[in-house]
Amino acid sequence: MTSNAEPRPPSRGAAAALAVVAVALIAANMRATITGVGPLLAQIADDLGTTTAALGALAAIPLLTWAIVSPLTHGLSRRFGMSRVVLCALVLLGAGTAWRSAPGSDANLWVGTAVIGAALAVANVLMPAIIKRDFGRRVPLMMSVYTALLGGVGAIASAVVVPVSEAAGGGGDGWRIALASTSALLPFAIALWLWVILRRGVDPRPAAPRNTAAPRSATPPETPAHAPSAARRGSGIWTDPLAWLVAAYMGAQSASFYMLVTWLAPLAASYGKGAVAAGIDVALFQILGVIGSFAVAFALQGRLRRWVPAALPLLAIAAAVGIMTVPAALTLWVILAGLSAGASLSMSLTLMAERARDPATSSALSGMSQSVGYLIAALGPVAFGALHAIDGGWMLSLLLLIAVLVAQVVVGVAVGRERFVLDARTPRAPRTPRRRG
Repeated sequence: MTSNAEPRPPSRGAAAALAVVAVALIAANMRATITGVGPLLAQIADDLGTTTAALGALAAIPLLTWAIVSPLTHGLSRRFGMSRVVLCALVLLGAGTAWRSAPGSDANLWVGTAVIGAALAVANVLMPAIIKRDFGRRVPLMMSVYTALLGGVGAIASAVVVPVSEAAGGGGDGWRIALASTSALLPFAIALWLWVILRRGVDPRPAAPRNTAAPRSATPPETPAHAPSAARRGSGIWTDPLAWLVAAYMGAQSASFYMLVTWLAPLAASYGKGAVAAGIDVALFQILGVIGSFAVAFALQGRLRRWVPAALPLLAIAAAVGIMTVPAALTLWVILAGLSAGASLSMSLTLMAERARDPATSSALSGMSQSVGYLIAALGPVAFGALHAIDGGWMLSLLLLIAVLVAQVVVGVAVGRERFVLDARTPRAPRTPRRRG
C-alpha cells in the first residue's frame, strides 16, 4: 500500500529550537564586522600610508548609512516580507565584508564598509520586529539573548582580530584576512535562515481586506481609543518634542560608545599597552556592556526609576576623568565605561517602548530616534580623531567625550519623566460647564 502523504513538517519544538538558533546566528554577525576595525586601525594606517586619525571616518560610515537606510526599511519589509528582506541583508553583509577586504584599490575599504553599514541598518530595524512576531510571550528572554550575543560576539571580534592578523603574517594581507574573519559565522546564518523561510513559511502574504463593515462602536482591541492615527504617527513624530529628546539620548549614548569602541585601542597603545592587550581592553569594554544592559531592568523597578536615564552616563564621566588623571588604572576605567555604555543602550531602547502608548507609535518613535541618533553618533568618532590629531594626545578628545556625556545627563533628566509622545497633539474634548441650580 503506497502513501501519497507529503513529508511531515518539523515539530513545534524542533521549529522553535531552529528559530532560536537562527536568531542567535544572526545576532552573532550584527556587530563583529564593525567592532573588529578599531584594534586594526594602526595596521591599516601603516599599510595604506595614512594616519589612524584619518581612518577615524571608517567608524562614521556605518552610522551614516544606518541613519539614511533605517527609515526606508519599513517600506521594503511591507513589500517583500520581513524575513526575506533580512535574508537579503545577510547576503549583502557578506558581499560588503568581502569587498572591504579585497586587495587592490584603497577605495574597497571605504565602499565595502558602506555596504556593510547598509546591510546592518536593515537587520537592526527588522530583527526586533521578527523576535516580537515569532516568539510571543518570550520576547524579553529572546531580546536578552539577542542583545547578549550582539555585544558578546562583538567583544570577541575585538579581542581576536589582532592575533588573527599576526597569524596571517601581518601587513596588508594580515588585516584583510582578520577583517574577513569577522563574518566567519555568516554562511551558517544565511543557510539556516533560508531553511527557516522555506520550511516554515514565516512571511505569509496578508489576506486581502474584506468588504464587510465593522460596527461603528467597535474598537480594535490592539488599538486603544486614545492611540494616535497612523497618519499622525508617521508625520507627527518628527515634530514631537519628547520624540526629539529620545532621539537626542540615543544619539549621545551612541556617539560616546562609538568614540570609545573606535579609539580605545589606539588610546591604550599610547599608554604603553601592546596591540593584543589593547584589543582585549576593547573586548572588555563590550563584555561589561552586556552586563550593564541586564542591570537596567532591575534599576527601573525602584522608586528612583525617573532618574536612571540621567544617572547612567555618570559612570562613563568618572571613567573619562579617570583616564585623564590616572591612566595607569586604564582597565578599571574601561570597566566603568563599559557598564555605562551597555546600560545606556538598553535605556535608549526601553525609552522607545515606554514613551509610546501603543506598539505602532513605538515603532514610529524607534525609527525616528534611531535615524536621528545614528546621524548624531556618526560625528563622534570623526571629531574624537580630529581632536587627537590637533593636540597629538587625548586631552581634547576626552573633553569632547565628557561634553557628550554631560549632554546625555541633561537630556536624561528631561526624558526620565513618565509621559508619552504625541499626547500633546491629541485634541482634548471641551470641558462641559457645570449647570448651577
